[in-house]
Amino acid sequence: MVVEVAIFDIVPGQEDDFAAAYEQGHHVLASTPGCHGVRMTRGIETPTRFILIVEWDSVQAHTQNFRESERFGVWRGLIGPYFATPPLMEHFIDVTAGAPVEEASLGH
Repeated sequence: MVVEVAIFDIVPGQEDDFAAAYEQGHHVLASTPGCHGVRMTRGIETPTRFILIVEWDSVQAHTQNFRESERFGVWRGLIGPYFATPPLMEHFIDVTAGAPVEEASLGH
């Protein structure tokens, strides 16, 4: 399992519109093959900052099944107009106590 974390800084005053766009487009992301869960959170100290957390089968599931598909254009078309800055996005894997992190588990 790979976790995608994306940080969105939204134009001040447009937070509710961004949240509505996310709600409208949630299914586009959540129904992508290889996607196991989607969650959006909003900052308390910085209410213009939102964090998207998506669980994927692998990095390839994210890049090939979503980013390289028409789904991404639909998704970005809905939420993109509210970005104050380009989003930051990274992939992560769980760390288990006592288990080595292997390159193969990163989906390379």
